[in-house]
Amino acid sequence: MIKTVYSAELPVGERLLIKKNVIKNGNSGRRICIVTGTHGDELEGQYVAIRLNELLNKNLDKLNGEVDIYPALNPLGIDSITRGIPNFDIDMNRIFPGSLSGSMTEVAAHYIVEDLAGADVVIDIHASNIFLFEIPQVRICVNLKDTLVPLARLINMDFIWVHDAATVLETTLAHSLNTVGTKTLVVEMGVGMRLTHEYGDRLVDGIKNLMASLGMWSGDVPATVSEPALSEGDNVSFINSEASGVFISDTHNNRMVKKGECIGAVYNSLTGEVLQKVTAPDEGLMFTLRAYPVVYEGSLLARIHKF
Repeated sequence: MIKTVYSAELPVGERLLIKKNVIKNGNSGRRICIVTGTHGDELEGQYVAIRLNELLNKNLDKLNGEVDIYPALNPLGIDSITRGIPNFDIDMNRIFPGSLSGSMTEVAAHYIVEDLAGADVVIDIHASNIFLFEIPQVRICVNLKDTLVPLARLINMDFIWVHDAATVLETTLAHSLNTVGTKTLVVEMGVGMRLTHEYGDRLVDGIKNLMASLGMWSGDVPATVSEPALSEGDNVSFINSEASGVFISDTHNNRMVKKGECIGAVYNSLTGEVLQKVTAPDEGLMFTLRAYPVVYEGSLLARIHKF
């Protein structure tokens, strides 16, 4: 059943419509929500929404509960391939929990939070931007570690990054929902403006596993789910560019690297000169790697979870 979460008039006779698909069966009372499309250049969640819709519609008899799928919290951004809300110059994930007395976008944020609140679990799916490629991971505030890490282990991701509380932005959707007691996992995977089918399929398997653990799903579940590496405290190394140029990587993401191992170089494309030989500062799991080759001094090239 398609429901409208928020509707507002736009110029030229158009409307802003934020919708969800409610798929419900049985009488368990359990409810999970799959949310994506907050940033218009992050499309990995669109694939998950499509595959999950297909799965549930074909196997409705296996569902005992409610699954709400919100494919586009920022439909204007997705339609225009714009990260934020076009014409407002606003990052939607910086205006939650919203306000009924604010602008149109703040009112939309208010109704989104109100609609999601009370779910058993919310999975907030993000891709990276166009610059970075991320392995499938869940990001959690350290204050919520005990509550959310057990849930994050169920959804078939490779990595759980527990952030220091000081780095968590209070105006994000996940923070707003967790603050009111709605357990929300932030999934980050893939790269902006692209679909990584393997990652999307893995998350759908993880959602089936989560539903089964909540007693909502009697259909097939993966025989095994990935046991994610857990990063807490100061266990992440950041590799930044020391020069402006073109970064060419010699490796791929989601692999173990050794301290001092070369992972690429920054070049001057005019002369071919190597401006920086990029090496791993520590041994560990490389979970972020630069996808967009043009870099400037200070640009993030990679992140490594130190073991």
